[in-house]
Amino acid sequence: MLNKEVKLSIVEEFGSNSVDTGSPAVQIGLLNARIRKVSAHLKVFKKDNHSRYGLIKMVGQRKRFLTYLNRTNRELYIKLADKLTV
Repeated sequence: MLNKEVKLSIVEEFGSNSVDTGSPAVQIGLLNARIRKVSAHLKVFKKDNHSRYGLIKMVGQRKRFLTYLNRTNRELYIKLADKLTV
């Protein structure tokens, strides 16, 4: 789970304003942070299958958001992909 400060910084980085939490770019950013956190957890606890299942669901959700963003706003998709790979 992400703390409030981390979520706020992600919303400010990817959103159009500080209260824009529903846009696909913000949701992709939040999912990406959660995926990184769960991945680090699974490196330590290799047999935690419940968290692994949740990770798989989050990756699928992020993929669906990216597909939607690619279909609706190609420029934002390219910009967001560059930010996430760094």
